This record gives sequence, structure tokens and C-alpha cells, in this order.
Amino acid sequence: LTCHVSQPELVPSPRGPLPKWCALGVAVVSMVMATILFQETVVGWVCVAVLLLSLCPLVHGIFLFLEEVVNHNNRYRGHSVLAHPWDCGLMRPLLFIVLSSVVLRLSGSPLPLPHLWILLWLCPVLYAALRSLGVLVLSEVELSDICETRQMNVAHGLAWSFYLGYLQLVLPRLEEAISAFCASHQSSASLWSRGSKRLFILIPINANISHKLENEDERVHFYDSLPNSQLDRGGVRGRVYKHSVYRSLEDQAHDCVLEYATPLLTLHSMSQDRSAAFGEPQRREQVLLFYRTLRDILERSLECRNRYTLILLNDEHEGDPHYLSKCILRHLHQQDTEEYPILPSPRIHPPQPEQTPLTAQGQHMGAWGGHRGQDLSKDPTLMFSTDTPRTLRGPVETSDGFKPKHNGYS
Repeated sequence: LTCHVSQPELVPSPRGPLPKWCALGVAVVSMVMATILFQETVVGWVCVAVLLLSLCPLVHGIFLFLEEVVNHNNRYRGHSVLAHPWDCGLMRPLLFIVLSSVVLRLSGSPLPLPHLWILLWLCPVLYAALRSLGVLVLSEVELSDICETRQMNVAHGLAWSFYLGYLQLVLPRLEEAISAFCASHQSSASLWSRGSKRLFILIPINANISHKLENEDERVHFYDSLPNSQLDRGGVRGRVYKHSVYRSLEDQAHDCVLEYATPLLTLHSMSQDRSAAFGEPQRREQVLLFYRTLRDILERSLECRNRYTLILLNDEHEGDPHYLSKCILRHLHQQDTEEYPILPSPRIHPPQPEQTPLTAQGQHMGAWGGHRGQDLSKDPTLMFSTDTPRTLRGPVETSDGFKPKHNGYS
């Protein structure tokens, strides 16, 4: 949740499969064109291309494998390095080399064998040299995609640590602590709205966190602290977890539990330390990734559901002295209006008078047997019979003047 700027404009979405679809589309079109141009030798040309493209990473993977063999004692704890061929990227290229070689042998090579052997010799050697010199390396986009997919960024570790080491422990106890606080502070009980009984976590994009919210906005004042929660964690008996209650003053006062996401202090400190090689653009990227990762984690958590609100603070409004209080009040109103909708009052039907079975049957035939559209459009009602239960039996004729007619069946 952000203020003044919509969330899609600030938080980057995960990268999609567009490059893969583009590559597959271009490959299909190229194969069709090659089939039209080289009808007889298209299979051979495709096999030669696949063979060269697979042989290049195979040779480079062999060089990586040699490095692992030299240092296998400290990296693999004495285990055989032959059990990790996938780590060097050897198996998949080898599989495609075998398949393309078999098909090329059956279909025939479109190139003379001396020329083919020259390509099979020069291409892998030059490819490995260019990879070692840093010419053919993964782009920044590819590296970022790999780190995001495998959750290898700094932001991923901070988000998981913040959730597992703090939020997962305190959020299930928060509602009980707020109830105890309102019971002991009668003057504050009326200032809690239905959507404010949760933890509001502030995430500034610039990662600049003030230890006192009064320094950021004079309309936000510290009121008191919730009852402490104590847990035994990591050998510490009775570790104390506490939350601060702040009062936001604008048109009327509102009380809520506010705090910054403390892992952002680590990102800000890293950007100030030269040895971390962590500049301002990287810090901003990691803050947004931290917000997205934490949001996804909390949305899947049953223990923390409806007990938190993430507020992403945009640093483009630093000139507004009351920007923080406006964001808080906006989110408070949003929680009250969106999460607690006013349901329509149930329809109350007037009581129906008691009816005899014949009257009820006549009404039933009038509603369904008479095919009246205006009755079919009405809401159905339940009708109960006051007769005692009867056994299942055939009809009994009680008329004295009725004489049955014989139709030939006995």
C-alpha cells in the first residue's frame, strides 16, 4: 500500500516468460524459413547448429570441473566431485551432443568434413576464452532474474528473517495485547477503529528510518506501550517484545500501533559503508524487493492474516511535513471502508396464517400448476403442515354413493 502513487508504479513485478516466448517464436519462424530455403539439407544444418551450440558450454564446463577437482577437499568435504556433474553444466550439453551427432550421422553433413572439424575445434575454444575474459557473461537482467527466482538477494534474507524471527511470533498475540491495553486505558478505547487493531509497518523507500516518529511528523505522538510479550528465544529466558502506541492528530484523534521495518536499517547502513559496494540505486531496488517479498510471505501466512498493514512510504513527498500522518489516516480509513463492508439487512417475511392441507395444496397448484409468471418471480417461502405424520398407504374411498366400475381387471 502506498500513498499518492499507485503500487504498480513503484513495486516491480516479477519477471515473466516473455523472453522465452520470443525465443521460441523466432525459432519456429526460422525453422519454417529454413525448411523452405533448404528443403533437403535443413535437418543437417539444424544438427550442425545444435552440435556447435552444445559443444561450447560443454568445453567451458570441463574447465570449471577441473577447478572443482582441485579444491574438492574443502568444498565437498572429501566426497567425490564426480557426484556433482550437474553443478558444472556438463550433462545437458552432453545429451544434446549425442542426439545431434546421431541424427547428423544418419542425415549427412551439409558441410565438408574438414570444414566441420574446424568449426568443432575453434568454436568451443574461442567460446571458453571469451567466457573467461568476461565478454560472454550473463547480463544484469539475467543475474537479477536468477537471484529473484532463487531468493538469493539481500532483501529476501531480510524479509524472511523479519517474518520468522519477529512477525510470526508477535502478530498472533497482538489482538490480545490491544484488548488488554484498551481495558487499562479507558480514554484510549474509543479512539481505536475497527481497522486500526493491527500492526502498521512503515517501509520508506529511501530506507531512512527515524527512531522517533515525532521527528518525522509533529501530528504523530507517542502515547504508550502495549503490554510486553515474553518468549524464550535462542537461550534468552523471557525475551521481551514490545510495541508502541501512537496517536495521530488531524481532524480527530486515532490510536494505532506503528513501527518501522527495522531490517531497513541494515540496508541503509550497507549503503553508507564503502566495503559493502552497495549504492543508492541498489538500496532502492532492495527496499522494493523487500516490500514485495514480505507482502507475499505475509499473504500466505495464516497466523498473521488480518493482523498487519504494510505502508510503503514514497520518498518523493519529503517536502510535506504531515505526509506520514496523512498516509496513516488514509490507511485507517481504507481498512474501515474496505475490510468491513455494510451488509444489506435481511428481508423479514410476515408470518403466514395457519392453513389446512387443502388450502395449502390449492395455493401450491395455483403457484406452480397455474404457470403464473408473477408468482414464479417471487422468493420461495417454506410452508409447514400441522397434520400428524401418516404411514405410506394407498388411497381409501370414503364416499358411500360411489360404485366402482369393473373394467375387466380383477
